[in-house]
Amino acid sequence: MAVRIRLRRIGKNPKKQPHFRIAVYDETKNRDGRSIEPLGFYNPVSKAVKIKKDRYDYWISVGALASPTIKNLAKKAR
Repeated sequence: MAVRIRLRRIGKNPKKQPHFRIAVYDETKNRDGRSIEPLGFYNPVSKAVKIKKDRYDYWISVGALASPTIKNLAKKAR
């Protein structure tokens, strides 16, 4: 099972107020499907990023691939 760390959009209402959950997903699942484990939160409007660094490092160490956006967010959160 290939695993990826990516964003899941959870902010739909009101419009133009997006926010995302950072989570670990099976690579074959869709973007807003069921996640294996939630890792954090990202709000692009307020530029707020919260990532569980210990769990993020664990998933990277066991071979999970982070999307380019998640890599950039992880650098900003540290």
